[in-house]
Amino acid sequence: MPTPEPEHGPLVSMLLVLTVVTGVVDAVSYLELGHVFVANMTGNVVFLGFALAGAANLSATASLAALAAFVLGALAGGHLARRLPGHRGHLLTAAVAVQSVLVAAATVLAAVASHTSDPARYTLIGLLGFAMGGQNAVVRALKVPDLTTTVLTMTITALAADRAGPRRLASAVWMFAGALFGALLVLRVDVPVALALAFALLLAVAALTHHAARRTPTPAWTRPL
Repeated sequence: MPTPEPEHGPLVSMLLVLTVVTGVVDAVSYLELGHVFVANMTGNVVFLGFALAGAANLSATASLAALAAFVLGALAGGHLARRLPGHRGHLLTAAVAVQSVLVAAATVLAAVASHTSDPARYTLIGLLGFAMGGQNAVVRALKVPDLTTTVLTMTITALAADRAGPRRLASAVWMFAGALFGALLVLRVDVPVALALAFALLLAVAALTHHAARRTPTPAWTRPL
């Protein structure tokens, strides 16, 4: 875990937990929803190209659905960030609370309906894509360096090129851990259990951020950069 910094307070730890969530939900979407990502859009753009070229086991429709849901979620996250510009703690708490509701809905749907049917599959892609788009927009607004919670290509490049950055290394390790545990739960237990793990992590982030942000006087890390 990177050393806490006064200007970011608990945000670094909270965003690392959200990075684990990214790994978990992408494990669910890739392994069980038709080889599509709901958090890492670079993969979807590439898969869309592959699918349009005729590659087997890839769906252009699913990739487009994930992209559309993610963009809508990012629009909503950006709107929320503009509504709560002066307090990073309140912004993260509100965003993760909304994200928790969406992931909870996905968990219930996966438990009561067959996620292999197209209506359930596309609904799950929509719910999770929207949730992750919102997460990305809000994380961007928080402006914690080297923690995007999704995109690791530039993070790993910077880690190698600069030969420094414990936060960058932690980001890669925590996403790997999320993908690993998510895949193990999907392959050896069930999809609802993996989504329930993501939901539990989101609830923990919302609760811990809310508790840390409500202290008096207002903590320095809550102020925008």
